[in-house]
Amino acid sequence: MTKKLAVVLAAGKGTRMKSELPKVLIPVCGRPMAQYVVDTLTAAGMDQIVLVVGYRSDLVREAFAGQDKIAFVEQPQQLGTGHAVMVCREVLAAHQGPVVVVTGDAPMMQLESIQALLDEFERSRPSCLLGTLHKSNPAGLGRIVRDKAGEFEAIVEERDATSEQQQITEVNMSCYVFDCQDLLFALERIRANNSQGEYYITDCPAVLKAAGKRIAALPVLKPIEALGVNTMAELEEVERVLCGDGAKDPHMNNLFNLPRIEHE
Repeated sequence: MTKKLAVVLAAGKGTRMKSELPKVLIPVCGRPMAQYVVDTLTAAGMDQIVLVVGYRSDLVREAFAGQDKIAFVEQPQQLGTGHAVMVCREVLAAHQGPVVVVTGDAPMMQLESIQALLDEFERSRPSCLLGTLHKSNPAGLGRIVRDKAGEFEAIVEERDATSEQQQITEVNMSCYVFDCQDLLFALERIRANNSQGEYYITDCPAVLKAAGKRIAALPVLKPIEALGVNTMAELEEVERVLCGDGAKDPHMNNLFNLPRIEHE
């Protein structure tokens, strides 16, 4: 059976959250934000979950110490999402099979979505499979551009999008399944030639496509997964859904079907 590995980007400070805690440890309904992500990946059958830690990494290590299948990789400098995966190369080098790459600040991640992406990856074996979402208000998000045949063509960030591309509702949600060796190939070739001087994981699909490899995008993510946590207002909204009246909402897309995983 092919082993499954996940990389969770969990190194950031989360400046806009106005907290001294690493962003992924900010409590959501009394639990660290990233715990929801780890539990979902565990329920999806990951054989190993690599947490990329950076800001106050000692606190993140302590919070997740002793949990089954978790390993930690340090990102001393936060030089972008691509760089966060680059620091995992030693772990990735020996892996053959799928690698799920997600962010640790996505407590609304759905087990059903991750399973659907893994099933599609197993079926069609692309170099990279993006989990995407159709969003009625896609402002601020990268658009998924497809060719006339409906195949993935590119991720176009909003600032670079034409007026026509800005009308696209399918968006990138920083949820990927890569073939591990193809991911390593792409990481060797992405460059930090941008105003931030950072390496972006979003450049990997373009590198792979240019090399003649197949990239696919599956709009399988649920509307609830668009609820991010970048501000205190967004945190309040997520908590309302997770532990407030939202729990009774029939449109919450089976959020509460995820089995609760207890940790000693």
